[in-house]
Amino acid sequence: MVAPVTRQVFYREALSYAIVNLKPIVPGHVLVIPTRVVPRLADLSGPELSSLITSVQTVGNVIEKAYGGDALTVACQDGKAAGQSIPHVHFHILPRKFRGDFFSQRMDDIYPALEKSEASLPRSFLESRGASDHQHEPLRVDADESRPPRTLEEMEKEATWLRTLFARHQPNE
Repeated sequence: MVAPVTRQVFYREALSYAIVNLKPIVPGHVLVIPTRVVPRLADLSGPELSSLITSVQTVGNVIEKAYGGDALTVACQDGKAAGQSIPHVHFHILPRKFRGDFFSQRMDDIYPALEKSEASLPRSFLESRGASDHQHEPLRVDADESRPPRTLEEMEKEATWLRTLFARHQPNE
């Protein structure tokens, strides 16, 4: 199954893509997702895994610079016992700062926040499957009650800006 193309997508490879979040934990918090829906990393083919990890690296490099980060938190809950709330592999990429980051005083506090945000994924991920670009609602990622949702226009604006950054980083074909 190929994932739907949404206005939240800002980066795409043949086997993976990246989207902005409805309720990011920190500015620049994005997801990288394989196009084929699989529950675990072990379920990905070699080419899919290679595309996914290369996309995580590429997206992470650009996101860190774009948001003035000093580092990245890259997280993947691989299976229900690891906190994965939806059976579709995905990586969270969060730019981090030594100063000015909401979590900079207690860096590891980001993990409980990430785990809490993961709990809201199932309904929204499932709602987005199979819909065409013009028919479906935005993918509701990290939609917990402590962060107000962004509008589709706000997410589109961020995705459009990020697309321009990635246009410069696409390999010549």
